[in-house]
Amino acid sequence: MLTLPTHFLTSTSRNLLFLLPKPQQIIPLVNHATTMSISLSSHAFAGNPIRSRTPKPTSQFSPKPALDSLKSRILSGVPGNSLTQFASPDFKVLPFRKGRPLATSGEYEASGPRWRLRWMGLGECVRFLGELSDDRFVYLGWRDKDNDDGVVYWAIDVSEGGEGIDNVKEEGWCFVELRTLMVATDWDDQSAMGELAIAGHGRALLEWHCVSRFCGNCGGQTVPVEAGKRKQCTNEQCKKRIYPRVDPVVIMLVIDRENDSVLLSKQFRFVPRMWSCLAGFLEPGESLEEAVRRETWEETGIEVGEVVYHSSQPWPVGPSSMPCQLMVGFYAYARSREVNVDKEELEDAQWHSREDVKKALTFAEYKKAQQTAAAKVNQMCKGVEKGQSLSTDFNVESGELAPMFFPGPFAIAHHLISSWAFQDRSKGLESQFRHPSPSMSNL
Repeated sequence: MLTLPTHFLTSTSRNLLFLLPKPQQIIPLVNHATTMSISLSSHAFAGNPIRSRTPKPTSQFSPKPALDSLKSRILSGVPGNSLTQFASPDFKVLPFRKGRPLATSGEYEASGPRWRLRWMGLGECVRFLGELSDDRFVYLGWRDKDNDDGVVYWAIDVSEGGEGIDNVKEEGWCFVELRTLMVATDWDDQSAMGELAIAGHGRALLEWHCVSRFCGNCGGQTVPVEAGKRKQCTNEQCKKRIYPRVDPVVIMLVIDRENDSVLLSKQFRFVPRMWSCLAGFLEPGESLEEAVRRETWEETGIEVGEVVYHSSQPWPVGPSSMPCQLMVGFYAYARSREVNVDKEELEDAQWHSREDVKKALTFAEYKKAQQTAAAKVNQMCKGVEKGQSLSTDFNVESGELAPMFFPGPFAIAHHLISSWAFQDRSKGLESQFRHPSPSMSNL
Protein backbone atom coordinates (compact mmCIF):
# COMPACT_ATOMS: atom_id res chain seq x y z
CA MET A 1 0.00 0.00 0.00
CA LEU A 2 1.43 3.35 -1.04
CA THR A 3 1.24 6.07 1.56
CA LEU A 4 1.11 9.54 0.01
CA PRO A 5 2.31 12.72 1.74
CA THR A 6 -0.05 15.49 2.69
CA HIS A 7 2.14 18.19 1.24
CA PHE A 8 0.83 20.10 -1.74
CA LEU A 9 2.14 18.30 -4.81
CA THR A 10 3.09 19.66 -8.21
CA SER A 11 2.42 17.48 -11.24
CA THR A 12 6.14 16.70 -11.41
CA SER A 13 6.44 15.77 -7.75
CA ARG A 14 3.38 13.52 -7.92
CA ASN A 15 5.13 11.47 -10.59
CA LEU A 16 8.07 10.94 -8.22
CA LEU A 17 5.97 9.54 -5.38
CA PHE A 18 6.55 5.95 -6.37
CA LEU A 19 10.27 6.43 -5.75
CA LEU A 20 9.78 7.62 -2.20
CA PRO A 21 9.99 5.40 0.91
CA LYS A 22 6.99 5.22 3.21
CA PRO A 23 7.21 8.27 5.50
CA GLN A 24 6.36 8.57 9.15
CA GLN A 25 3.14 10.47 9.68
CA ILE A 26 3.36 13.30 12.19
CA ILE A 27 0.25 15.41 12.67
CA PRO A 28 0.73 18.72 14.48
CA LEU A 29 -1.69 19.58 17.26
CA VAL A 30 -1.80 22.47 19.67
CA ASN A 31 -3.03 21.76 23.18
CA HIS A 32 -3.10 24.42 25.93
CA ALA A 33 -0.86 26.67 23.82
CA THR A 34 1.88 24.01 23.65
CA THR A 35 2.62 22.34 20.33
CA MET A 36 2.60 18.58 20.43
CA SER A 37 2.75 15.90 17.74
CA ILE A 38 0.43 12.98 17.21
CA SER A 39 2.47 10.22 15.59
CA LEU A 40 0.43 7.89 13.39
CA SER A 41 1.53 5.31 10.85
CA SER A 42 -1.71 5.68 8.89
CA HIS A 43 -5.24 7.05 9.09
CA ALA A 44 -7.73 5.36 11.41
CA PHE A 45 -9.16 2.24 9.70
CA ALA A 46 -6.14 2.06 7.37
CA GLY A 47 -2.94 0.12 8.04
CA ASN A 48 -4.70 -3.21 8.58
CA PRO A 49 -1.98 -5.58 9.88
CA ILE A 50 -3.62 -8.75 8.53
CA ARG A 51 -4.01 -7.33 5.03
CA SER A 52 -0.42 -6.19 4.63
CA ARG A 53 0.28 -8.94 2.10
CA THR A 54 -1.79 -11.44 0.19
CA PRO A 55 -0.85 -15.13 0.42
CA LYS A 56 -0.35 -17.12 -2.77
CA PRO A 57 -3.44 -19.05 -3.93
CA THR A 58 -1.69 -22.34 -3.07
CA SER A 59 -0.88 -21.25 0.48
CA GLN A 60 -2.85 -22.82 3.30
CA PHE A 61 -3.52 -19.26 4.52
CA SER A 62 -5.25 -18.10 1.33
CA PRO A 63 -9.09 -17.94 1.37
CA LYS A 64 -10.01 -21.23 -0.34
CA PRO A 65 -7.58 -23.60 1.47
CA ALA A 66 -8.31 -21.84 4.76
CA LEU A 67 -12.04 -22.30 4.20
CA ASP A 68 -11.54 -25.98 3.37
CA SER A 69 -9.65 -26.41 6.64
CA LEU A 70 -12.39 -24.54 8.49
CA LYS A 71 -15.02 -26.86 6.99
CA SER A 72 -13.03 -29.90 8.12
CA ARG A 73 -12.90 -28.64 11.68
CA ILE A 74 -16.60 -27.84 11.74
CA LEU A 75 -17.50 -31.26 10.33
CA SER A 76 -15.27 -32.93 12.90
CA GLY A 77 -17.35 -31.47 15.71
CA VAL A 78 -14.90 -28.72 16.73
CA PRO A 79 -15.18 -28.85 20.57
CA GLY A 80 -13.01 -30.86 22.89
CA ASN A 81 -9.89 -32.72 21.78
CA SER A 82 -11.07 -32.92 18.16
CA LEU A 83 -9.35 -29.58 17.60
CA THR A 84 -5.94 -31.01 18.40
CA GLN A 85 -5.87 -33.42 15.46
CA PHE A 86 -5.57 -30.60 12.95
CA ALA A 87 -2.33 -28.86 12.11
CA SER A 88 -1.96 -25.15 11.31
CA PRO A 89 -3.42 -22.73 10.53
CA ASP A 90 -5.05 -21.67 13.75
CA PHE A 91 -8.32 -19.78 13.51
CA LYS A 92 -9.54 -16.69 15.33
CA VAL A 93 -13.11 -15.47 14.89
CA LEU A 94 -14.47 -11.99 15.59
CA PRO A 95 -18.26 -11.91 16.16
CA PHE A 96 -20.30 -8.88 15.11
CA ARG A 97 -23.83 -7.99 16.16
CA LYS A 98 -25.67 -5.37 14.10
CA GLY A 99 -22.39 -3.96 12.91
CA ARG A 100 -20.84 -3.90 16.40
CA PRO A 101 -17.66 -5.92 16.99
CA LEU A 102 -17.17 -7.88 20.19
CA ALA A 103 -14.72 -6.07 22.47
CA THR A 104 -13.29 -6.36 25.94
CA SER A 105 -11.66 -3.87 28.29
CA GLY A 106 -9.83 -3.74 31.57
CA GLU A 107 -6.22 -3.57 30.46
CA TYR A 108 -5.03 -0.44 32.22
CA GLU A 109 -2.12 1.67 31.12
CA ALA A 110 -0.88 4.96 32.53
CA SER A 111 -3.38 6.78 30.30
CA GLY A 112 -6.33 4.66 31.46
CA PRO A 113 -8.21 1.55 30.25
CA ARG A 114 -7.50 0.04 26.86
CA TRP A 115 -10.06 -1.82 24.77
CA ARG A 116 -9.26 -4.87 22.64
CA LEU A 117 -11.18 -6.98 20.17
CA ARG A 118 -12.42 -10.23 21.69
CA TRP A 119 -11.41 -13.02 19.34
CA MET A 120 -12.91 -16.48 19.74
CA GLY A 121 -11.55 -19.90 18.91
CA LEU A 122 -13.84 -22.34 17.09
CA GLY A 123 -14.56 -24.13 20.35
CA GLU A 124 -15.74 -20.89 21.94
CA CYS A 125 -17.86 -20.16 18.88
CA VAL A 126 -19.70 -23.44 19.37
CA ARG A 127 -20.10 -22.69 23.07
CA PHE A 128 -21.70 -19.31 22.47
CA LEU A 129 -23.20 -19.64 18.99
CA GLY A 130 -24.28 -23.27 18.87
CA GLU A 131 -24.34 -25.05 15.50
CA LEU A 132 -21.95 -23.53 12.96
CA SER A 133 -22.14 -23.28 9.18
CA ASP A 134 -19.04 -22.47 7.14
CA ASP A 135 -20.94 -20.03 4.88
CA ARG A 136 -21.39 -17.69 7.87
CA PHE A 137 -17.66 -17.02 8.12
CA VAL A 138 -15.98 -14.21 6.20
CA TYR A 139 -12.24 -14.31 5.58
CA LEU A 140 -10.38 -11.28 6.94
CA GLY A 141 -6.73 -12.20 6.43
CA TRP A 142 -3.81 -13.95 8.05
CA ARG A 143 -0.66 -13.26 10.01
CA ASP A 144 2.52 -15.20 10.80
CA LYS A 145 3.32 -16.35 14.29
CA ASP A 146 6.76 -16.52 15.85
CA ASN A 147 6.96 -20.28 15.38
CA ASP A 148 6.30 -20.00 11.61
CA ASP A 149 2.77 -21.24 12.03
CA GLY A 150 0.03 -18.84 11.01
CA VAL A 151 -3.30 -17.55 12.21
CA VAL A 152 -6.27 -17.03 9.90
CA TYR A 153 -8.80 -14.42 10.98
CA TRP A 154 -12.53 -14.57 10.33
CA ALA A 155 -15.60 -12.45 11.01
CA ILE A 156 -19.08 -13.78 11.69
CA ASP A 157 -22.42 -12.01 12.00
CA VAL A 158 -24.33 -13.14 15.10
CA SER A 159 -27.17 -10.62 14.85
CA GLU A 160 -29.63 -13.50 14.62
CA GLY A 161 -27.85 -15.51 17.31
CA GLY A 162 -29.69 -17.28 20.09
CA GLU A 163 -29.51 -16.87 23.83
CA GLY A 164 -26.01 -18.28 23.99
CA ILE A 165 -24.40 -15.18 22.51
CA ASP A 166 -26.04 -13.04 25.21
CA ASN A 167 -23.90 -14.86 27.76
CA VAL A 168 -20.80 -13.00 26.54
CA LYS A 169 -21.83 -10.18 28.90
CA GLU A 170 -21.12 -12.47 31.82
CA GLU A 171 -17.55 -12.87 30.54
CA GLY A 172 -16.93 -9.12 30.56
CA TRP A 173 -17.30 -8.73 26.81
CA CYS A 174 -19.62 -6.38 24.95
CA PHE A 175 -20.69 -5.56 21.40
CA VAL A 176 -19.60 -1.93 21.02
CA GLU A 177 -20.51 0.59 18.33
CA LEU A 178 -17.55 0.95 15.99
CA ARG A 179 -17.71 4.76 16.17
CA THR A 180 -17.28 4.59 19.94
CA LEU A 181 -14.26 2.32 19.55
CA MET A 182 -12.93 4.74 16.94
CA VAL A 183 -12.98 7.62 19.42
CA ALA A 184 -11.70 5.40 22.25
CA THR A 185 -8.64 4.20 20.34
CA ASP A 186 -5.33 5.51 21.63
CA TRP A 187 -3.50 6.61 18.48
CA ASP A 188 -0.16 6.04 20.26
CA ASP A 189 -1.07 2.36 20.58
CA GLN A 190 -0.23 0.79 17.22
CA SER A 191 -1.75 -2.54 18.24
CA ALA A 192 -5.10 -0.88 19.02
CA MET A 193 -4.97 1.11 15.78
CA GLY A 194 -4.43 -2.16 13.94
CA GLU A 195 -7.39 -3.80 15.67
CA LEU A 196 -9.56 -0.81 14.80
CA ALA A 197 -8.63 -1.30 11.14
CA ILE A 198 -9.47 -5.01 11.36
CA ALA A 199 -12.83 -4.24 12.97
CA GLY A 200 -13.59 -1.70 10.26
CA HIS A 201 -12.76 -4.21 7.54
CA GLY A 202 -14.94 -6.86 9.17
CA ARG A 203 -17.90 -4.54 9.62
CA ALA A 204 -17.68 -3.35 6.01
CA LEU A 205 -17.68 -6.91 4.65
CA LEU A 206 -20.50 -8.18 6.88
CA GLU A 207 -22.71 -5.16 6.21
CA TRP A 208 -22.13 -5.63 2.48
CA HIS A 209 -23.20 -9.28 2.82
CA CYS A 210 -26.42 -8.11 4.52
CA VAL A 211 -27.35 -5.69 1.72
CA SER A 212 -26.41 -8.01 -1.17
CA ARG A 213 -28.59 -11.02 -0.45
CA PHE A 214 -30.25 -10.78 -3.85
CA CYS A 215 -28.85 -10.27 -7.32
CA GLY A 216 -29.37 -6.80 -8.75
CA ASN A 217 -29.42 -8.25 -12.25
CA CYS A 218 -32.13 -10.93 -12.01
CA GLY A 219 -33.36 -10.85 -8.40
CA GLY A 220 -32.06 -14.33 -7.64
CA GLN A 221 -30.63 -15.24 -4.27
CA THR A 222 -26.89 -14.84 -3.80
CA VAL A 223 -24.47 -17.04 -1.88
CA PRO A 224 -20.99 -16.24 -0.53
CA VAL A 225 -18.04 -17.68 -2.43
CA GLU A 226 -14.27 -17.43 -2.00
CA ALA A 227 -14.64 -17.47 1.79
CA GLY A 228 -17.01 -14.49 1.70
CA LYS A 229 -14.76 -12.25 -0.40
CA ARG A 230 -17.45 -12.07 -3.06
CA LYS A 231 -20.97 -13.38 -3.77
CA GLN A 232 -22.57 -15.10 -6.73
CA CYS A 233 -26.12 -15.35 -8.02
CA THR A 234 -27.61 -18.84 -7.71
CA ASN A 235 -29.74 -18.41 -10.85
CA GLU A 236 -28.21 -20.76 -13.44
CA GLN A 237 -29.13 -18.34 -16.24
CA CYS A 238 -27.40 -15.47 -14.48
CA LYS A 239 -24.56 -16.50 -12.13
CA LYS A 240 -23.53 -12.88 -11.80
CA ARG A 241 -20.46 -12.22 -9.68
CA ILE A 242 -20.90 -9.52 -7.04
CA TYR A 243 -17.97 -7.83 -5.32
CA PRO A 244 -17.84 -5.80 -2.09
CA ARG A 245 -19.07 -2.26 -2.48
CA VAL A 246 -16.99 0.83 -1.80
CA ASP A 247 -18.53 4.30 -2.10
CA PRO A 248 -15.97 7.01 -2.98
CA VAL A 249 -16.41 10.38 -1.26
CA VAL A 250 -14.39 13.52 -1.90
CA ILE A 251 -13.61 15.60 1.17
CA MET A 252 -11.93 18.95 0.65
CA LEU A 253 -10.50 21.85 2.55
CA VAL A 254 -11.30 24.92 0.43
CA ILE A 255 -8.49 27.48 0.77
CA ASP A 256 -8.43 31.20 0.04
CA ARG A 257 -4.72 31.89 -0.54
CA GLU A 258 -5.06 35.66 -0.69
CA ASN A 259 -6.89 36.00 2.62
CA ASP A 260 -5.14 33.07 4.33
CA SER A 261 -8.40 31.43 5.34
CA VAL A 262 -10.35 28.21 4.81
CA LEU A 263 -14.01 27.46 4.17
CA LEU A 264 -15.56 25.21 6.84
CA SER A 265 -19.09 23.88 6.99
CA LYS A 266 -21.60 22.86 9.63
CA GLN A 267 -24.12 20.10 8.95
CA PHE A 268 -27.49 19.84 10.67
CA ARG A 269 -26.49 16.55 12.31
CA PHE A 270 -23.32 18.00 13.87
CA VAL A 271 -23.10 18.63 17.58
CA PRO A 272 -23.16 22.37 18.48
CA ARG A 273 -20.16 24.43 17.33
CA MET A 274 -18.49 21.59 15.43
CA TRP A 275 -17.19 22.54 11.97
CA SER A 276 -15.57 20.39 9.33
CA CYS A 277 -14.60 20.17 5.68
CA LEU A 278 -16.99 20.03 2.73
CA ALA A 279 -17.61 16.55 1.35
CA GLY A 280 -19.76 14.75 -1.19
CA PHE A 281 -20.17 11.52 -3.11
CA LEU A 282 -18.60 10.96 -6.49
CA GLU A 283 -21.13 10.81 -9.33
CA PRO A 284 -20.92 8.54 -12.39
CA GLY A 285 -18.89 9.98 -15.23
CA GLU A 286 -16.84 12.51 -13.27
CA SER A 287 -13.27 12.63 -12.04
CA LEU A 288 -12.34 13.19 -8.42
CA GLU A 289 -11.25 16.75 -9.23
CA GLU A 290 -14.54 17.45 -10.96
CA ALA A 291 -16.43 16.12 -7.96
CA VAL A 292 -14.51 18.50 -5.66
CA ARG A 293 -15.40 21.49 -7.85
CA ARG A 294 -19.04 20.45 -8.32
CA GLU A 295 -19.75 19.72 -4.64
CA THR A 296 -18.10 22.96 -3.51
CA TRP A 297 -20.12 24.98 -6.02
CA GLU A 298 -23.42 23.23 -5.27
CA GLU A 299 -23.15 23.53 -1.50
CA THR A 300 -21.53 26.95 -1.09
CA GLY A 301 -21.46 28.74 -4.45
CA ILE A 302 -17.65 28.94 -4.30
CA GLU A 303 -15.76 28.38 -7.54
CA VAL A 304 -12.69 26.16 -7.19
CA GLY A 305 -9.65 26.16 -9.46
CA GLU A 306 -6.62 24.04 -8.51
CA VAL A 307 -7.32 20.75 -6.73
CA VAL A 308 -4.46 18.92 -4.99
CA TYR A 309 -4.56 15.40 -3.53
CA HIS A 310 -3.87 15.01 0.20
CA SER A 311 -4.55 11.41 1.32
CA SER A 312 -7.35 8.86 1.59
CA GLN A 313 -9.10 7.01 4.40
CA PRO A 314 -11.44 4.01 4.47
CA TRP A 315 -14.57 4.96 6.42
CA PRO A 316 -16.63 1.89 7.43
CA VAL A 317 -18.75 3.72 10.04
CA GLY A 318 -21.41 5.16 7.77
CA PRO A 319 -24.96 3.80 7.35
CA SER A 320 -25.36 0.07 6.71
CA SER A 321 -26.68 0.82 3.20
CA MET A 322 -23.17 2.09 2.38
CA PRO A 323 -20.93 -0.53 4.01
CA CYS A 324 -17.69 1.34 3.41
CA GLN A 325 -16.92 4.77 2.08
CA LEU A 326 -13.50 5.77 0.81
CA MET A 327 -12.77 9.34 1.85
CA VAL A 328 -10.43 10.92 -0.71
CA GLY A 329 -8.99 14.13 0.71
CA PHE A 330 -8.00 17.24 -1.26
CA TYR A 331 -6.94 20.83 -0.87
CA ALA A 332 -9.08 22.98 -3.17
CA TYR A 333 -8.10 26.56 -4.02
CA ALA A 334 -10.95 29.04 -4.28
CA ARG A 335 -11.42 31.45 -7.18
CA SER A 336 -14.26 33.31 -5.49
CA ARG A 337 -15.15 34.24 -1.92
CA GLU A 338 -18.86 35.07 -1.68
CA VAL A 339 -20.61 32.18 0.10
CA ASN A 340 -24.11 31.13 -0.91
CA VAL A 341 -25.08 28.17 1.29
CA ASP A 342 -27.45 25.50 0.00
CA LYS A 343 -29.68 25.11 3.07
CA GLU A 344 -30.88 21.74 1.80
CA GLU A 345 -27.35 20.40 2.27
CA LEU A 346 -25.71 22.50 4.98
CA GLU A 347 -26.68 24.44 8.06
CA ASP A 348 -23.91 26.95 7.45
CA ALA A 349 -20.54 27.56 5.77
CA GLN A 350 -18.09 30.33 6.65
CA TRP A 351 -14.52 31.44 6.04
CA HIS A 352 -12.18 31.06 9.03
CA SER A 353 -8.73 32.58 9.39
CA ARG A 354 -5.63 30.56 10.15
CA GLU A 355 -5.41 32.11 13.61
CA ASP A 356 -9.02 31.17 14.40
CA VAL A 357 -8.35 27.59 13.33
CA LYS A 358 -5.21 27.41 15.47
CA LYS A 359 -7.14 28.80 18.43
CA ALA A 360 -9.82 26.13 18.03
CA LEU A 361 -7.15 23.44 18.01
CA THR A 362 -5.64 24.99 21.13
CA PHE A 363 -8.88 24.51 23.07
CA ALA A 364 -9.45 20.98 21.81
CA GLU A 365 -8.56 18.14 24.16
CA TYR A 366 -8.55 15.16 21.84
CA LYS A 367 -6.57 13.00 24.24
CA LYS A 368 -9.08 13.65 27.01
CA ALA A 369 -11.96 12.73 24.68
CA GLN A 370 -10.15 9.51 23.76
CA GLN A 371 -9.62 8.57 27.41
CA THR A 372 -13.24 9.38 28.28
CA ALA A 373 -14.48 7.13 25.46
CA ALA A 374 -12.10 4.34 26.55
CA ALA A 375 -13.50 4.56 30.09
CA LYS A 376 -17.00 4.34 28.61
CA VAL A 377 -16.11 1.13 26.75
CA ASN A 378 -14.72 -0.24 30.01
CA GLN A 379 -18.03 0.52 31.76
CA MET A 380 -20.05 -1.07 28.97
CA CYS A 381 -18.00 -4.27 29.13
CA LYS A 382 -18.65 -4.39 32.87
CA GLY A 383 -22.37 -3.94 32.23
CA VAL A 384 -22.47 -0.57 34.01
CA GLU A 385 -23.41 1.51 31.00
CA LYS A 386 -26.08 0.18 28.63
CA GLY A 387 -25.84 2.78 25.89
CA GLN A 388 -23.69 5.56 24.59
CA SER A 389 -24.20 9.06 23.26
CA LEU A 390 -22.20 9.93 20.20
CA SER A 391 -22.42 13.63 21.04
CA THR A 392 -20.55 13.12 24.30
CA ASP A 393 -17.91 11.09 22.47
CA PHE A 394 -17.18 14.19 20.41
CA ASN A 395 -16.93 16.46 23.45
CA VAL A 396 -13.29 17.44 22.93
CA GLU A 397 -13.35 20.87 24.52
CA SER A 398 -11.63 22.11 27.64
CA GLY A 399 -13.49 23.93 30.40
CA GLU A 400 -13.60 27.19 28.45
CA LEU A 401 -15.97 26.84 25.49
CA ALA A 402 -14.38 27.69 22.14
CA PRO A 403 -16.37 29.23 19.28
CA MET A 404 -15.75 26.09 17.24
CA PHE A 405 -13.97 22.74 17.24
CA PHE A 406 -13.17 20.05 14.67
CA PRO A 407 -13.40 16.25 14.40
CA GLY A 408 -10.66 14.37 16.21
CA PRO A 409 -7.54 12.67 14.81
CA PHE A 410 -9.59 9.62 13.81
CA ALA A 411 -11.02 11.64 10.87
CA ILE A 412 -9.24 12.73 7.71
CA ALA A 413 -10.94 16.14 8.10
CA HIS A 414 -8.81 16.76 11.19
CA HIS A 415 -5.61 16.18 9.26
CA LEU A 416 -6.68 18.33 6.33
CA ILE A 417 -7.40 21.20 8.72
CA SER A 418 -4.47 20.82 11.13
CA SER A 419 -1.80 20.31 8.48
CA TRP A 420 -2.95 23.49 6.72
CA ALA A 421 -3.08 25.44 9.98
CA PHE A 422 0.52 24.64 10.88
CA GLN A 423 2.20 24.67 7.49
CA ASP A 424 5.30 26.81 7.11
CA ARG A 425 4.13 29.42 4.60
CA SER A 426 7.51 31.15 4.48
CA LYS A 427 9.22 28.17 2.83
CA GLY A 428 6.67 27.68 0.11
CA LEU A 429 4.72 24.57 -0.72
CA GLU A 430 7.12 22.94 -3.14
CA SER A 431 10.07 23.30 -0.76
CA GLN A 432 7.99 21.62 1.95
CA PHE A 433 7.43 18.67 -0.34
CA ARG A 434 11.11 18.33 -1.22
CA HIS A 435 12.31 18.84 2.37
CA PRO A 436 9.56 17.57 4.72
CA SER A 437 9.47 19.35 8.05
CA PRO A 438 8.95 17.25 11.21
CA SER A 439 6.07 19.58 12.10
CA MET A 440 4.16 18.66 8.94
CA SER A 441 1.90 15.70 8.32
CA ASN A 442 3.50 13.00 6.16
CA LEU A 443 0.46 10.79 5.59
